[in-house]
Amino acid sequence: MELKQLQYFMAICEELHFTRAAEKMGVSAPNISQQIRRLEEELGVLLFDRVGKTIVLTEAGAILHEHGAAVFGHLQQASDAITDLKQMQGGSLSIGVLPGDADLMFNALLLNFHQSYPTISLSLLETTKITEQVLDRSIDVGVTIGPVIDERLTSIPLFHEEFSLAVSTNDPLATENFIPLNRLHALKMVMFPPDHQCRKLIDRFCMDKGFILQPHMVTTTLSSLLQMVLSGVGVCVLPRLLLENLHNKDIKVLQLRNPTPSQDICLIYRSDRYVGYAMRTFIKTLRAYIEAAINQAKSS
Repeated sequence: MELKQLQYFMAICEELHFTRAAEKMGVSAPNISQQIRRLEEELGVLLFDRVGKTIVLTEAGAILHEHGAAVFGHLQQASDAITDLKQMQGGSLSIGVLPGDADLMFNALLLNFHQSYPTISLSLLETTKITEQVLDRSIDVGVTIGPVIDERLTSIPLFHEEFSLAVSTNDPLATENFIPLNRLHALKMVMFPPDHQCRKLIDRFCMDKGFILQPHMVTTTLSSLLQMVLSGVGVCVLPRLLLENLHNKDIKVLQLRNPTPSQDICLIYRSDRYVGYAMRTFIKTLRAYIEAAINQAKSS
């Protein structure tokens, strides 16, 4: 069995079409068909059932596909490891985060990371399809809502995120330390749009309590939300860790109870990928950054 034959076989598995697979591999359709016939003759089994223009994997084909994926996965890991070795303490890393999290968590982290590791190039992408993009390798790692259960992925728990209410210190509510969640129904709220992941979480908790939020004002940016809170336009639900680390003396943070909106945050990457210097360093830095933020919030 030649590696090129296995590459042709895997391409056909992806396309389930000989002509499209041939185009993908840059060869003629007769050439790829001939190579597959030779492979079948060598193995003594049919790899595909051909019904007209439709093809499906046979049981033997499914076995070869599983092991072929492992072979090319190991080859990719070897290539990544060698590239990492050549780059020594450099490299690049693409990170996927949910919309809004770049503002909520990552701006300060990326600045600190660049100052500490200037030879590593980072790119940050806001996306709602983190799991899919990690799986198709369009991003290297993703920070998303857990749990993520997929044997193709490694998941690292980062922290449990609770949400609190931000109010102006001039608001009468600032005399309180906590309020029940159902009181949000009677408050003038400023919120992210309905498709924002923070808003989705809050809406879900509110609907579970039997009411739907009708925000007084909606905006897409964290800075404008905070400005409207400071100006007394309304109050806003945001991650408690974020609010407490703002250290803004003009914003009072009230705990939400019965229940407290919360979610688990995790980091994911493909289990079959090589974890090189850039990724190892980013994961270590991210976990230290979160731990420091939590400790700072507790001490404030």
